[in-house]
Amino acid sequence: MVFSSIVFLYIFLPIMLLVYFLVPRKFKNAVMILASFIFFAWGEIRYIFIMLVLAMVDYWCGRKIDQYEQDKKKKKIFLWIDLGLNLGILIFFKYADFIIQNVNALTGLSIPLLNIPLPIGVSFNTFQSISYIIDVYRGTVKCEKSFYLYLTYTTLFPQIIAGPIVRYETVEEELVDKKISQENFVNGMKRFLIGLGKKVLIANNVGALWNVIETGSYTVLSPVLAWIGILSFALQIYFDFSGYSDMAIGLAQIFGMRFDENFNFPYISKSITEFWRRWHITLGSWFRDYVYIPLGGNRKGLKRQIINIIIVWALTGIWHGASWNFLLWGLYFAIFLILEKICLLKWLEKIPKIFSHSYAILIILFGWILFAFPDLSQIGNYLKSMFAFGIDNTEGWYYFRNYIVILLIGIFLSTPILAKAFQRLEKKNTVVASFVVTVSYLGIFLLSTASLVSDTFNPFLYFRF
Repeated sequence: MVFSSIVFLYIFLPIMLLVYFLVPRKFKNAVMILASFIFFAWGEIRYIFIMLVLAMVDYWCGRKIDQYEQDKKKKKIFLWIDLGLNLGILIFFKYADFIIQNVNALTGLSIPLLNIPLPIGVSFNTFQSISYIIDVYRGTVKCEKSFYLYLTYTTLFPQIIAGPIVRYETVEEELVDKKISQENFVNGMKRFLIGLGKKVLIANNVGALWNVIETGSYTVLSPVLAWIGILSFALQIYFDFSGYSDMAIGLAQIFGMRFDENFNFPYISKSITEFWRRWHITLGSWFRDYVYIPLGGNRKGLKRQIINIIIVWALTGIWHGASWNFLLWGLYFAIFLILEKICLLKWLEKIPKIFSHSYAILIILFGWILFAFPDLSQIGNYLKSMFAFGIDNTEGWYYFRNYIVILLIGIFLSTPILAKAFQRLEKKNTVVASFVVTVSYLGIFLLSTASLVSDTFNPFLYFRF
């Protein structure tokens, strides 16, 4: 994983960018498609065929829906063909073994597991395709007449692996006319470096502490160790995923394209409702527009709205992985969203911010426990450890002292304080400001490089989704 990261950052990406900017404008999409295939093949080359087949079916069904614009029955047939194939591929690769395991458990059968490797980014790629075909069916976007352009969209480098989920309408014009400029290149490179720093310098370092907890590399899981453990996981998953999103958004800007934002400092939230408006924004808006609103949203009374919220969050949970803990995680947040919708949100708005923020953080942290452990018994044991105050905390304090600096840095960087200060600094047209900004970005790059070269711990949590 470390070797792959170094090869990608220092060999593949520079060559790809050089070729991209050297070729004529009409060949730039071809470079992006080729780069996406190489990047995807890095993980599993045989799944490129599936990607191509899905792209061809999406394109064909889109053209057919456009052709039968006035024939609702035929339009719906091609909509369901495309949805059926996309969801079928997703269910087969991601949930087949989960279904078999539960059938075996319920019936006593011994159906062998398929043990098929999960194509990286399959959930993101599938949702992107589904958004396109539904938007064409609704008439909110026109079908793409060029398969070449549609293939560019559906294999869109570099967000193909883990988002953000990019809708066709967001990049429709830029598939043809990319806004390539020096300003976009510089700003895109800055955004990429910020994402790289988040991932390598913060996520990897706090993740090392979580790895101790997850693998059981300790003598006794004391309350101190349990609390700093789940805090480290919360910081790791945020900086890991938002870092990748920043890198994808930055690279898109370098290529002359705009991707939607995916995170907006979610840990400063004062309610769970606010948290889910700030965390994984493109996934939340996807479920809102393609599931929640079509189900009726809040238009059919409170009871129906509660049912819709439960359905959406059950799907949101299981989207993250084929395990009961993810479903439990989704329903857990559904409960608090419903409570806030009914009465709790009004109360949270009236109390001091420190209390509403503390409430949100505690609910989020307990939610991450459900998310982190596929084994439900581990969840129970972990929760017990957090409140087992009679246990010796010596080992916990040892890890606390070793990781307190990086934890505090992670907490501080989870707020917009530094980001806003840095934005103000960048706007100042002075020699000192320019020097500080340049040194800062150069420092992120050098420190990230040193960390990648020296460390062997470089996981990426969202590859499995």
